[in-house]
Order: sequence, then structure tokens, then C-alpha cells
Amino acid sequence: MARHSKFRACPLCEAICGLELQYEDDRLTAIRGDTADPFSRGHICPKGNAILDLENDPDRLRRPMRRENGQWREIDWDEAFAFAGERLAAIQAEHGAAAIGVYLGNPNVHHFGHIAYLPFLLKLIRSPNMFSASSVDQWPHQLVNAQMYGHQFLLPIPDIDHTDYFLMLGANPIASNGSLMTVPDVRARIKALTARGKLVVIDPRRTETAELASEHHFITPAGDVYFLIAFLQALQQQGPPRLNAYAGKLQGFEEAMTAIGAFAQADVKALTGIPAESITRMASDFYQAERAVAYGRMGVSVQAHGSLCQWLLQLINLYTGNLDKPGGALVNDAALPITGPGTSPGARGRWHSRVRKLPEFAGELPVSALCEEISTPGTGQIRALITSAGNPVLSTPDGVAVDAALSGLEFMLSIDIYINESTCHADLILPPASFLTQDHYDSVFNAFAVRRVARLNRPVQERTSEERADWEIINGLGAAFAAASGREWRTLPPPKALIAAGLARGSSGLGLAELESAEHGLDLGPLRPGLLARLETASACIEAAPPLFMKALADLAAMPMQQRTEDALLLIGRRDIRSNNSWMHNAPRLVKGPTRHELWMHADDLDRRKLSDGHTVRVRSQNGSIAVAVKVSDAVRPGVVCLPHGFGHQRVGLQLRRAEAVTGPSYNDLTGRTALDGPSGNAALNGVPVWVEAL
Repeated sequence: MARHSKFRACPLCEAICGLELQYEDDRLTAIRGDTADPFSRGHICPKGNAILDLENDPDRLRRPMRRENGQWREIDWDEAFAFAGERLAAIQAEHGAAAIGVYLGNPNVHHFGHIAYLPFLLKLIRSPNMFSASSVDQWPHQLVNAQMYGHQFLLPIPDIDHTDYFLMLGANPIASNGSLMTVPDVRARIKALTARGKLVVIDPRRTETAELASEHHFITPAGDVYFLIAFLQALQQQGPPRLNAYAGKLQGFEEAMTAIGAFAQADVKALTGIPAESITRMASDFYQAERAVAYGRMGVSVQAHGSLCQWLLQLINLYTGNLDKPGGALVNDAALPITGPGTSPGARGRWHSRVRKLPEFAGELPVSALCEEISTPGTGQIRALITSAGNPVLSTPDGVAVDAALSGLEFMLSIDIYINESTCHADLILPPASFLTQDHYDSVFNAFAVRRVARLNRPVQERTSEERADWEIINGLGAAFAAASGREWRTLPPPKALIAAGLARGSSGLGLAELESAEHGLDLGPLRPGLLARLETASACIEAAPPLFMKALADLAAMPMQQRTEDALLLIGRRDIRSNNSWMHNAPRLVKGPTRHELWMHADDLDRRKLSDGHTVRVRSQNGSIAVAVKVSDAVRPGVVCLPHGFGHQRVGLQLRRAEAVTGPSYNDLTGRTALDGPSGNAALNGVPVWVEAL
């Protein structure tokens, strides 16, 4: 039996770790971290090993599935494409362009065959009803980048390998592998940081990252905006802003700082849970540090003032001269650029949702509006839905209502490898072949990496004649829909052709041949200053005081301090590296070990309600209720309860045998569709008032 290894990067999370895939003849038998990968340096997380489960999962779909009279049957690809094209074209011809909606899940961004090809299909469909997982995640980041720097993906990234003081809010890279800061082997990087300087974590939970930090401060959920305002006010007391590097390239800074300085906060501790003197000390340390960076991630974004928080974080880096500076926050000059000519800069408000009049951003509407756009009758109602690698029933607000809405569609098409909580409503499912059979370049997360890296991932397995790559599925759908609707579709070339064209637009000088010959990837060096030369604002300057955020700040100042409802607790989410996406619960390697679905609750809150550790409790919100086991934990502060996302597999119609045995309710059975971050429309999923009581 011949044993050999092949190499490529893992596409299952943001860390893009290099993998060594070990084969016996043509059978994948083991996976290890690639020690020769210059970026991940041999690091591998449980998700990388779970590829073995994903490849061999008996529940994974391999051929198109059509649902008729509640039963599923396999059909061939030509029949599937023709059926999809005819149904979509007929619905749009009868009811108009808006009658087709589209929802794109998080995994789309992880594979080139989705993210590079889907825009062509969406352009062909021409519907205003586009939605994605971005609006339950990072829209505040993208909106702030677009407003301040002129492009949604001009994203300043913490230079973690060179900073001396890292202020981190609502982020847990030990569990997420970095997210909008691509950082494999983050544990080693954090240990190096704390050996030479400080990592200060601000979070309502003592996370796995907080355990490694120099300091951790519990904060009241959704109190981050008040903390950041107080932090900037304290910086103003420390000394003048350091703006020499931005001379001639900065507008509105004094206006922004004047408004922030005038913001009245009578009792910062009451608003944040953190004493004013602690905030002043942190601001002093940050101001005095030679190289410092402030960063907030998902816990900051998915709350009522997420965009304000992300704007204030940029101003902290700007005030101290750490924006566009080594050891501070730097924009990656990616080999395959995702900014510049031909890309989407991130416009806002070009159209609005039909029911609530919510503004579009970057070509999409907030996913919190999806349910009502399906269920509310009238002109422009969504009657057909396309989902791609998405599970909105578990991943978007008010999952129970989303579940009901999907069941009422005239037609639903899903590009997915599973019959899950959402795709069980589909009339047709088209499953892409294994990513191990396809060329791939991680265009997004290479561009958000903490070093300049590049890697072309070549196929390591052959596709069977019954399988189709994701880009081939999109080509097939585009051709079928165009034929049925009388439009034109130009067949898109294979990924290597688009990757080569993307590299040619960049400034690295890399060509496809050079990448193909570097099977472990290339390290192009550390991040470098360059934001000022790449600004895409109309003024060609950093816009420090966008009117959208100045108004949001003024509205916040006029808002009365919210009073906690009697006996209410504030719900926050949490991630576990083994279960931070719903599809992971069908992988034996990721569901083994201790249960992870419990509601974490402080002992004081349990005692006050006469509840006991391990018992099943009822958790109520204004939107719904769930039953869940409660676990006493000092990792959350009193007044806060913590529940993971991605559970809730006990629904009718699934074909996920392993996941169905994983107990735990869905977080989004408690969240509501009306709780939003105002400027961006991102869902506010953290800081949800809930009541916990004996079942």
C-alpha cells in the first residue's frame, strides 16, 4: 500500500492553516499541520482534523436532490439545472425581479468557487433582495471602513506580532482563529505578545483568550460604546493627538473629538461595569506605549451600537498615531487584491427593504428583514429563495419565524451538501464536490492576514463523473436561468484563470506559476504602512467624522440610560472551536467530549432564583423561549448569561444523524428581528434581555 502526503490550506475557518493530508493509495487516512507552511507553522485546530469526517460523512449529499410530495429523490445534473432555471424564470416573469431572494451563508467566503463566481449569477438575477450572513456578523466593520477609508475592505488589521499593547474588545481568537484578523497559531503569538508587552481583554465573559491575557475586565453587554467614549475622553486628558503622519490626509478629526469630549456620562461604571479610574489607567498605558493597537470583533459588532464602536476603535488608533503604523493597525497589501478598481467599495442606501424600509449596504439588505420579506404579501414579496452554504433558521434572528416563512415559499433552491434545518424546505439541493477536488485561493482571508502571505491550493483528489465543483454549479444555474428567461450568460472560466487575472491586478509581481510551485505557500513579509496611498474616499483623505456616525453619536447622547427590567439578565453568545458553525455537529471528531450547549450563569444569579447547577431551566426573551441545561460558571459576571450559537437540530425533516443526537436549543429562537445596529442594519444579537426560571 503506497503512502504519500499532499499539501493545501484548510478552508473551514479564517486561519487558513496549512495541512499535510496523508493518503494510503487514494484514501485519505490522516491530517496533520503542515510544519513547512510559513504562516501557520504546523498549527492545526480540531476543524482541520474533522475534514476526515466531512469527506466520509454518509449524510453528505453527492448528487442533486429533488423534493416531491415530502420525499427526496436523486436526479441528474442536467435535469436539476433545467428544473431550477425554469422555476426561477417563471416566478420572476410572473411576479417581477424582486420575487427571487438570495441568502449566502458564511462558508461562501471560504471558497473561491463560491465568492468569485456567485456575483455573476446575482447580477443575472437582478433582484434587490440579496441577504447574507455578513449582517449577523461584520457589517459594522465594513461600513466603518467604507465611510472612513472609502472601501469596505480597507480593513486595518492588528499587527499582533509587533505590538506592545493590544486592547481587545469582544474578540476570542483562541476559539475563532482570528476572524477579521487572519492569525493561525494565535496561542503562540499571544504568548509572545504578553512576554514583551500587554494584552488587555474587555469582555462580559472570561474567554479562552482572556485566560491568556495580561488583564481581563468584565464589561456590561452592549456597554462597549460607553467604554470607548470614556477611553477617548481619557486619551484627550493624556496629551495631544499624534497626527503628524496623516498631515494633509485627514478630515473631520477635530469635529469628531469635540463631540466625543462633550459626551456626558454621569456614571461610567453604571454603564460599563468598569470603574472610571481603570479606564483612565488603560488609556494612559495605551498612550504611553510605543506601539499599540485597539481592536474589536464580533462581540462588539453584534450589538445595538456596533458601528459606533468600530468607528471609535479606529479613532483610538488614529488619535495615538497607531493607524497605518507597524505594531499598530495596518492594511494588508494582498497579492490578490479585493479593493481598488472593479471591486465593491460599500455604498449604502441605494435602495431599501419593502416592509421596514431598511437601507441596503454593499448590495445587500439586512438579513433581519428576510423573514418579513417572504411572509408579507404584496408587490415585491419574495416567492422563491436561493440559499448557498447557509442555514438561516439557526443563524439569523427569530429562527422559529424564519423556519415557518421558508415552508411557505413557492420554490426554494439550495447549494449545500446537507439536508439541514433550512435546506429541508428546499425543492432542489445542488451539492458541490469536495473542496479537495478543486483549485482554491483564499482571496478574502489572505487579505485580512497579519502577514502578507499567498497560497494556491491545488486539487489533491479527483472528482467523479457524478460530482460538480461549486463554480460548475453556478455556471450551470446561470446558463439554465438565462435560457429560460431569454437572457445572456457567458460561461465563466475555471478558477485558475480568474486567480491568474486577480494576481495580475495586484502589485506583488506573483504569477500563477510561482504560486503553483510553492506547495506550502509563500511568506511575502510583514504588514507595511500603505493605507494613505490606497484611500478611496472622494476627498482622498481619512474621513474621521462621517455624518452617519456623528448623528448616531448625537442620538446616543440624547438617549436616556436604559433601566434594567426587574429580574432580567443579559444574554451573550459564545464560540467553541469545535462547534462555532452549525454544520460541525455532524462530525464525530467535533461533537465528542463534554457537552457544550449549556447556559452559563453566575452562582449569585442561580441562588437568587433558587435554581441549581445542571437543572433544565426555561429562558424567555421578548421574542421566544427555550429549555436548556444551566451550568454554574464564574467565567461570566453576575447579571449575564451565556449561550452558544449553532445548536437546535431537533427539527423535523433533517438528514443529519449525528447532529440530531446533539442536544441543545437554538440561540436564535430568543433573538428578535427588530434589534439592529442603526447605521449598518447588522443584527443586535448580544445584550438580549432574558428571564431565567425553573421549568
